[in-house]
Amino acid sequence: MKIDLSGHRAIVTASTSGIGLAIAKGMLNAGADVVVNGRRPEVTEAAVADLKRLFPGSGVVGVSADLSSKDGVAHFIELAGDADILVNNVGMYERVEFFDITDEQWFRIFETNVMSAIRLARHYMPGMLAKNWGRVISIASESGVTTPRDRMHYGISKTALIALGRGLAETAKGTSVTSNSIVVGLTMTENVEREIEANAQKQGVTSLDLQRQAAAHHRPTQLLQRLATSEEVANMVVYIASHQASATTGAALRVEGGGISSIL
Repeated sequence: MKIDLSGHRAIVTASTSGIGLAIAKGMLNAGADVVVNGRRPEVTEAAVADLKRLFPGSGVVGVSADLSSKDGVAHFIELAGDADILVNNVGMYERVEFFDITDEQWFRIFETNVMSAIRLARHYMPGMLAKNWGRVISIASESGVTTPRDRMHYGISKTALIALGRGLAETAKGTSVTSNSIVVGLTMTENVEREIEANAQKQGVTSLDLQRQAAAHHRPTQLLQRLATSEEVANMVVYIASHQASATTGAALRVEGGGISSIL
């Protein structure tokens, strides 16, 4: 299978590092033009420079904007231009017990994780529907399926994101516009990798040993028994963005190492 996204333009939010950056690289490798997004201009500019070096001649641009507010999304839309692939990757995460979560924390996490996706889809989907082709992909989490006790607001926001993915697919019924969510589990982003490598050296064990410990502690049902890589998540996203995935819509697709103990 050769995935070719030439002629398409993708927006990937929160894409200066981690899963978002891996998705941007995957899109560029498949021939798409990509809008990279970060909050700080210097970080966004550095990511764009690195991507231009890795993919010479590619159509990559950067737009710095904080998508956790209505004004921030409006600013992003003003600068980003059109797109027919939207990857809602921006999100925040924190561990707080339910009785300690304030109203402000609930609102902040929903503004960032859910409302950013809603606002961007509301803007970009009409253009996709007019063209009769487009992809909306939201990066969710296994926490949206197995609501965690110590970060319930995060888990519930990801449940909402999965529901949004299905609802947008229903809205696009009968068209060539698809909407799906990607259910991500324990993932080896750059920060996690640095932490694991440092702790592995201190303990005199391998990185894989520590990954297995982390998987056993945080998700004992996980079958992979290691952390997924950002590239493994990105591979699913690039496929779902492709023409080959035209019959997949309204789905919550797992890249979580089998940690959710159900068939469907």
